[in-house]
Amino acid sequence: MPPEPETAAENFARTGRDAVTYARQVARTAKARYERRRGENADLAKQFGKGRLAGADTAPTPSVVRNAAKRFRAGTGLPVPTLPPAADLVPPRPEPAPRRPRVSDDDEDFSQSRIMMRGD
Repeated sequence: MPPEPETAAENFARTGRDAVTYARQVARTAKARYERRRGENADLAKQFGKGRLAGADTAPTPSVVRNAAKRFRAGTGLPVPTLPPAADLVPPRPEPAPRRPRVSDDDEDFSQSRIMMRGD
């Protein structure tokens, strides 16, 4: 015996349930993608803070790839920005100034005496 045809009300209810199920699945996927990207960005921020993403550690994009990208953008009518050289985009980190070693523990700090003296 063939199955009974679905009524319009049943079809409408089933379609609504399917839509809700699909929307929940899309929301779960989007949330998982967001959490993964958020974690990746946090890792990158930590690496940048530690100086691992700046300076000589990063290699600029090869000129062949940059030129191909420029040709593609120009061919499709997209703007082609003029960028400074790669060395100017990521400047090297300055070296910290070396501190003068103390001669001995008996060194006195006379900075307070200079403040206390008035030059009239």
